[in-house]
Amino acid sequence: MKTMTCKQLGGACDKTFSANSFDEIAEMSKQHGMEMFQKGDKDHLKAINEMMALMQNPQAMKEWFDSKSKEFESLPED
Repeated sequence: MKTMTCKQLGGACDKTFSANSFDEIAEMSKQHGMEMFQKGDKDHLKAINEMMALMQNPQAMKEWFDSKSKEFESLPED
């Protein structure tokens, strides 16, 4: 199991997520982002808008995803 923060995953806070795969941790981060969106958290809304802009460019999104996946894989086990 490995741990990353919301900020490490492109978010706005220090909340931590722990998972066995990057796909799992990305899904946890996505759920957290949706919760913060619903609460109207301005810092998270800014991060969400930046991520949505990134998603408009499939190549840039793939590069971001690959980079974060490699970062996850390089982390030590908890």
